[in-house]
Amino acid sequence: MKYYDKLIFELSAEGRNGYSLPKNRFPSANPLPKSLTRSEAPLLPQVSEVDVVRHYTNLSQMNFGVDTGFYPLGSCTMKYNPKINEEIANLPAFAGIHPLQDASTVQGVLEVYYNMERMLAEITGLSAFTFNPCAGAHGELTGLMVMRQYHLCRGDLGRTKVIVPDSAHGTNPASAAVCGLEVVVVKSKENGRIDVNDLKPLLDDTVAGIMMTNPNTLGLFETEIKEIASLVHAAGGLLYYDGANMNPLMGVVRPGDMGFDIMHLNLHKTFSTPHGGGGPGSGPVGVAAYLEPYLPLPKVVRCDDGSFSILQDRETSAGKVSGFMGNFGVILRAYTYLLMLGKENLRKVGEFSVLGANYIKESLKDLYKLPIEGVCKHEFVFDGLVNDGGHDEVHGATTLDVAKRLLDFGFHAPTIYFPLLFHQALMIEPTETESKETLDAFIAVMREIAREAAEDPAILQEAPHNTPVRRPDETAAARNPILKYTDSKPCE
Repeated sequence: MKYYDKLIFELSAEGRNGYSLPKNRFPSANPLPKSLTRSEAPLLPQVSEVDVVRHYTNLSQMNFGVDTGFYPLGSCTMKYNPKINEEIANLPAFAGIHPLQDASTVQGVLEVYYNMERMLAEITGLSAFTFNPCAGAHGELTGLMVMRQYHLCRGDLGRTKVIVPDSAHGTNPASAAVCGLEVVVVKSKENGRIDVNDLKPLLDDTVAGIMMTNPNTLGLFETEIKEIASLVHAAGGLLYYDGANMNPLMGVVRPGDMGFDIMHLNLHKTFSTPHGGGGPGSGPVGVAAYLEPYLPLPKVVRCDDGSFSILQDRETSAGKVSGFMGNFGVILRAYTYLLMLGKENLRKVGEFSVLGANYIKESLKDLYKLPIEGVCKHEFVFDGLVNDGGHDEVHGATTLDVAKRLLDFGFHAPTIYFPLLFHQALMIEPTETESKETLDAFIAVMREIAREAAEDPAILQEAPHNTPVRRPDETAAARNPILKYTDSKPCE
C-alpha cells in the first residue's frame, strides 16, 4: 500500500490544521440554541492542507471513468463527454438561474427547452417531449403513466397488462410494476429477436402496450418490428420504446417511423452528458401527436408573439413527475452536443458505433463464444470463453474472471451476466467516440486474457493484481457495507 492509499484518519496527527475559518464578521446577538449545538467535538481528522490535497487527488486516481480509459459497458453507452458541454453549462447566464424565476426573466432558458424538444422530435419521429423525468427509469415510469392515462381517459379500464420481451432491460418490468401494471413476458427466438408467434396469443383487450428496445439488448435489430407494431395496434395497445439503445439509430432510423407511440431517451447516454455515479440524469419522454395531451406538466410552449411561456395545467395530463422541468444542466449539455454535431454529422454517430462493435466482435469470436452470428448494431454479446473449462469456476475461467483481469490492463470491464439469456454473458459496446487504436488495444488485451485462461486460469481467478482494491467478497460487501471509519478516537 502506498502511503497516500491510507484513509485520511490514518494520516491524522494532533495539532495539524488544513484550513482556518475566518473570524465571524457578524455580531453574535443571536447564538444558536443549545439544542442545535454539539455536546462533543466532531470526529474529524487533523491533517495539513497538503495531506488533504494529496488524499483527494489520490482518491480521484483510484476511480475509473470515461476520461481515464476505455469503458465498453454494453447497453449503457459510456461515450466521451465533450468539454464544450461543461463550458456552456457553466456560463453564468445559465448556471445562475433559479427554477422559481418568472418566465419573462428566463426566456433564453425556455428557448433552449423548446428548441431541444423540436430537435428530439425530428430525430425520433415523434411529436412532443416532456423533459421532467430525471433519469431513464424515471422516463420509463412517466411513459407508462402516459400510456395508462390514455386508456383511462378513453374509458378502457381493463387494459392492465404490459408485454415485455425476455431480453428486456431489467428496468422495464420494474417500471411497469411500479405503475401498477401486470407484466407479461414474450419469448425470443433462437436468433435473439421477438417470437411473433409467441406474441400473437398474448394480445387481447387487457393489454395496455408492449415495451421494447430496438436494437434489443443483444444488439440485434428487430426485423419484424412493423408486423409487431401492426399486431399491437390492432389489439388496441401502444408501443413503448426504451431509448437506452438509441445510439446506433441517430440519423438513420426513427422509432416513430417504426410504429412506436411513446419513448424515453437517456440524454446521459445517447447525447453525451455525464453518466454514472447516481446522477443527475435526464430521461425525456416523447409521444406521437395524439398522446401529447397526456404528457406531464409543466411544459414550455411558444406564444404567438415568439416569446415562451410555461404551460402549468391541462385536464388530461398524467400529472407531475418532478418539481420543475427536469435537470436543466443535463439538457443544456445535450443541446450543446447536438448543435456541435449538426444534422449532417448526426448519422455518423450511429454508423461509427455499429462499425466499432462489429469490428471487435469479428476480431474476437474465435476465442469468445458468439451465440448469435450476424451483423450487430452498437453492441453484441459473447457467452464466455471458447476455452473456459466448461464454465467450471474452479478449473476454468468465467466471465467474472475476464472482467476482473481487464482492470489490470487499464480497461473497464464490459457489462457481464446480462442479458440473462446466456449463462456467461459478456456484453460489449465500444461507442463511436473510441479510435481504432483504442479498439485494437482492447482486442489485443482480450486475446491475451483468452491465452492466459487456456494456459493458466489462476491468473484470471486471482485478478485484479495491481488495483488499489483487489478482489473483495462482493456479496458480503453489498449486504454488510462498512460506510464509515471507526478505528479512531474523537479529536480533543
